[in-house]
Amino acid sequence: MKAVRFHQFGGPEVLKYEDVPEPVLRKDHVLVRVKACALNHLDLFIRKGLPGIKLPHINGSDIAGEVVDKGEYINDLAAGQRVVLAPMNFCNVCEKCMAGKQNFCPQFSVFGYANDGGNCELIAVPRANVLPVPQTSKYSFDELASMPLVFVTAWHMLVGRCNIKPGDTVLVLGANSGVGMAAIQIAKLFNARVIATAGDEKKMEKARELGADFVINHYQQKISDEVKKVTNKAMCDIVFEHVGQATWQESMKSLKPGGQLVTCGATSGTEASFDIRFLFARQLSFLGSYMGTMGEFHDVFKHIFAGSLHAVVDKTFPLRDAAMAHEYLEASSMFGKVVLNP
Repeated sequence: MKAVRFHQFGGPEVLKYEDVPEPVLRKDHVLVRVKACALNHLDLFIRKGLPGIKLPHINGSDIAGEVVDKGEYINDLAAGQRVVLAPMNFCNVCEKCMAGKQNFCPQFSVFGYANDGGNCELIAVPRANVLPVPQTSKYSFDELASMPLVFVTAWHMLVGRCNIKPGDTVLVLGANSGVGMAAIQIAKLFNARVIATAGDEKKMEKARELGADFVINHYQQKISDEVKKVTNKAMCDIVFEHVGQATWQESMKSLKPGGQLVTCGATSGTEASFDIRFLFARQLSFLGSYMGTMGEFHDVFKHIFAGSLHAVVDKTFPLRDAAMAHEYLEASSMFGKVVLNP
């Protein structure tokens, strides 16, 4: 089969479209023909070099496709059935997995990180990761592949970690990112008020279309000052962070006393400093969040299949043009997900 692999770390030029062996189907696995695989910033970080990556490597966390075959232990799926995959690896036998906390499993990782991912034509995965798509669903493969990682991550951040409730004011950094778009929609699903940030007028307008009540241009306006105006100095109950170093100070300043800052990433840099007195005097909570659980995956997809949450696809590329797709994602010119089609 064809796949995009890299044999060394580096820029987009290290991505090679080449022949690789087809996966061997285990008795408890499902063989899926990949129809679409969405990109995430994680793909860029892995390609540039992260600890634990064995070369050559196939990227790709977000996968939608069709069942090709199944192991003899599986009797509830049919060839040709449309499916979307939960983008996580876990042992499924440890205490944390049994308690439904798969993202605390010692073996937990995201598809395409510790193992090969979906930038290929065929992939074999455990049955637990396979979610059949209802026949009534009109979502395309591109749309289905655009939702798992970012929506589960955003759901875990807002619902699992912050216990978002109606009436909360939520600041969402980076509305044009996949996780930012998911956060806007999830916050509105809970009847929260959403303030989002974006980098130009086009992205700001699209954030409004997704449901943001107010949008800040984070290149031209000071975020905390605008939040103060919008909230009449009340500030935010929740700040949804994933940018990191470039926005950390403004994110902190945008919280009301007792507010929560939840973060799942640091795309602009990993080092952030702050005055500890500000943390304890205002009784703030800083919460880390990593991916989500299988329960949250099923919860969020109930809303997706019900039509309450929607994918936003910016652009698709043939799998052979993965290097171009990486360049496009790195330029941050998109609003929505970038998808590869094998």
